[in-house]
Amino acid sequence: MKYLVVVGDGMADYPLEELGGRTPLEEASTPNMDSIARRGAAGMLRTIPPGMDAGSDIANLSILGYDPRKYYTGRGPLEAASLGVELGDGEFAWRCNLITVEDGRIADFTAGHITSAEARELVEALNRELGHAGRFYPGVSYRHLFVSERGEGLSSTPPHDVVGARVEEHLLKPKHSASARELNELMLRSREVLEEHEVNRRRVEQGKRPANMIWLWGQGKKPELEPFAERFGITGAAISAVDLIRGIARLAGMRVVHVPGATGYYDTDYRAKAEYALRALEEVDFCYIHVEAPDEAGHEGSVEMKLRTIEDLDGKLIGRLLDGMEEDTAIAVLPDHPTPIRVKTHTPEPVPFAVLSPRVEGDGVGSFSERECQRGSLGLVEGTEFIRLLLA
Repeated sequence: MKYLVVVGDGMADYPLEELGGRTPLEEASTPNMDSIARRGAAGMLRTIPPGMDAGSDIANLSILGYDPRKYYTGRGPLEAASLGVELGDGEFAWRCNLITVEDGRIADFTAGHITSAEARELVEALNRELGHAGRFYPGVSYRHLFVSERGEGLSSTPPHDVVGARVEEHLLKPKHSASARELNELMLRSREVLEEHEVNRRRVEQGKRPANMIWLWGQGKKPELEPFAERFGITGAAISAVDLIRGIARLAGMRVVHVPGATGYYDTDYRAKAEYALRALEEVDFCYIHVEAPDEAGHEGSVEMKLRTIEDLDGKLIGRLLDGMEEDTAIAVLPDHPTPIRVKTHTPEPVPFAVLSPRVEGDGVGSFSERECQRGSLGLVEGTEFIRLLLA
């Protein structure tokens, strides 16, 4: 048997008045996901354990069969693994966003989706001017990494949770901590480095938002994951434009497949992801395909873009997978967590999932959506049991 898992980051949502009380998954045209649900078995998956934050890191660890209550140390070290950054004893990896601050408030946690090339220039400037406090590593678009010996006992806030809020209200805590004071000063001083940088001057002239501050969050030390192949007895690969997902895969000993044109945004190449996934299955047993675009639409509060990204994922990616996969292949589709339009951030509710497999009897669910999958025969499943259910 071969296995395909397609994760539409943040696809799940709440019923929306502007959609006549339907969710984006109910409103969007998704014939391929609907076919998987109708011909396969469906249910709801609890990807966020009670009491834990509704982060993509926690949710994707759960889906891949690693209990975040045991393995999760922070988001930063997962992204460090993706970038090949080896953490030393006592070192903390921090997620480092390039953000836009206007009038003392967080205006955009993506800095206008700055390009990776522009961001690299800014990260180089940060290392020149502020490298005494730690080391900055360039990633993709607005998502970067900072490594420091500071981080023990600190509380951080994801910037996508506080768009519109005043910067000083959400700096690292406790503020009386020497480490918090040092790193908060670093974030505030980054404005002096970035504000007048040539990259940002050009962006402002072009009517784009500047990347005029860094935001540190998601810190942690290196986790140790049991290899995926040993844990489940199959070889695995992962496809994603997001460092977080690639980092989990690397730590789990999975093959990371790099796809040209995979951007982590609306313009990602869905078809290329499908082609590379089918190719990967010629060499491994399991391929995990993660698509970030619906989550971005949820954070932006854009109904139009959420519908479009769900339809693109269905038609360009899942449709191609269904056309190209062999008969002895199982395919599953699910979000990792909801990112509802109304709240513009992640929430912890269970998500719909459906599995189409030669080994699974169909349960006749009408379509792939939050309401329909609640009727599925698989019921409510804990996230960490998903892989074992798929392989059964």
